Amino acid sequence: MSLRKRLAERRIVLAPGVYDGFTTLFAERAGFEAAYLSGASICYSRFALPDIGLVTATEAAQVLASIRERATIPLIVDIDTGFGNALNVQRTVALFEREGANALQLEDQVTPKRCGHLKDKAVVPAGEMVGKIKAALDARRSAETLIVARTDAIAVEGYARALDRAELYVEAGADALFVEAPPDKAALADVAKRFGHRLPVLANMVEGGKTPLLPAAELEAMGFRIVIFPGGTARAVGHALDAYFSGLKAAGTTEGMRGRMLDFAGINAVLGTDGFLARGKKYET
Repeated sequence: MSLRKRLAERRIVLAPGVYDGFTTLFAERAGFEAAYLSGASICYSRFALPDIGLVTATEAAQVLASIRERATIPLIVDIDTGFGNALNVQRTVALFEREGANALQLEDQVTPKRCGHLKDKAVVPAGEMVGKIKAALDARRSAETLIVARTDAIAVEGYARALDRAELYVEAGADALFVEAPPDKAALADVAKRFGHRLPVLANMVEGGKTPLLPAAELEAMGFRIVIFPGGTARAVGHALDAYFSGLKAAGTTEGMRGRMLDFAGINAVLGTDGFLARGKKYET
């Protein structure tokens, strides 16, 4: 089932954050219906950099391509501001669609952008963002490729004007809507009530961020159709790595951590190593 058809259902799509082929493989194994390729998590995991607009379109597309070498799960992909103006947006859409994105999330921050839950953001004029949305829609080759319009204007212009922007983005033809960082449950519910009957609305759950962390079932009851946990995977892995390296440094062995690790056989089972080797034998002379 395509992501567009799946979103026609009222049942919410729960999409964990991923940042490489390995994390996406585990998301697929867990049975998720979609995953979210997080620009922030690419910054964290690949470059050990903060999410302040330092990663390029080419670098992010390379990550997507590496994921698509094996993953079949639908991917909602963060393309930040489209990496430039409306013409840059069109090149970005074409590139990421070729590499296997099922939905592309475009935001109205200035370039360079920053994480939606950091301070001192700035946004482009609403009319400029409307043009970018229309450019993205014109650039896609398949109607199955969704354009998700995101506004970061709550922190910049206030809640009411952010919703006015969201209205313009819906009218521009966006396939889904993402209002970033509502400050409380009432604001979240209001976003879903105002827009949820017109198109799929996305909720962003950031551990320690500006929006309260709610379970998918509660967000579904509000009227949200998608919920992402974009950076949770990177934060969980970071926590595990901190414990792993601290333990190895202190003990000089991993023996005490074996219960929290995949062993050699376990990792090869996940990767399907035996299947690769068996396929290779077909070509041996």
